[in-house]
Parts: sequence; C-alpha cells; structure tokens
Amino acid sequence: MDQQKIGSFMKTLRKEKGITQEQLAETLNVARRTVSRWETGSNMPDLAVLIEIADYYEVELRELLDGERRSANMNQETKETVLKVADLANDEKEKLNRYMKWVFLFGCAAGIALVAMTFLEPEKPTPMFDFLHGLSLGICIGMPFVGLLLTTKHGQMLRDAKKRLLGISK
Repeated sequence: MDQQKIGSFMKTLRKEKGITQEQLAETLNVARRTVSRWETGSNMPDLAVLIEIADYYEVELRELLDGERRSANMNQETKETVLKVADLANDEKEKLNRYMKWVFLFGCAAGIALVAMTFLEPEKPTPMFDFLHGLSLGICIGMPFVGLLLTTKHGQMLRDAKKRLLGISK
C-alpha cells in the first residue's frame, strides 16, 4: 500500500469535488492538519474514516486504497466485509476501554484508601492494618504500569497469547 499514492488520490478527489481541506475536515470531524497529513501520505485515516471518505467521494474503498480509479460503483460485498471488520475492531477497543475504566477506578479506590490510612494511622498498627496499607500502596504504584502495559503493543501480544491458550479464535 503506497501511502503517498493514496494521499495524492485523496487530494485529487477533494479538488474534483471543489472543496478545501478545511471543509473536508469539518465533514469528517477531524482537524485540517489531519487531512493535510493524509494527502501528503505521512499518515493514514482509520478504517472507519476511510469508509466515510469512500462514501463521501463516491469511490470504491478498493480504489481509495489502491490510489486510483477502477469502476464507478462500489462493491457492496466488499463494503459490508470491511464494515464487519471495523465493527469487530471497535468491539475489541470498547472491551479494552471498559476494562481500563475498572482498572482506573480500582486504582483510585486504592489511592483513597492509602490516603485515609496514612492520616488515620493508629498509634499501634495491627498486622491487618499494615497488610492493607501495603496492599493499597502496591496497587497505587502498580496500576499505572498495568494500564500502560494494557494499552501498548505488548498488551496486545499478551491478549493474543491468552486467546491462543484458551483456544479462542480471533
């Protein structure tokens, strides 16, 4: 896939339509700078945005990805397949976002507990108090690392390995 060729094609389509980068950006709810990066080939739009762009310019998604015209009508089966893939990717992102919210809330609760225990520390702490204090401190320190791990490519590799071990197909 030649990003510069795709960008040049997108620029040609925009000029044929007689609109500015700013107008296209408003239509797609992105920044003008983003449209400029697409057209120079330094960046590519997400799959869902590519579908919107293809619909907006009335070109086939395959044409957009090839960076040249082929036919006048969009292949409905290809579009449906791409939409299914985009939905699957969005479902995976939503699931990760829900999980990250719980991690964040758990970390916040541990932080509040840590602050409360620090200020309300009894004169003679019990082993249970010390355990809970250490646990909340460990959670407060560890949660940002867990969040960072889950949102990087290494986290994706761990999720893929888990799916393979559990026999879940992608």
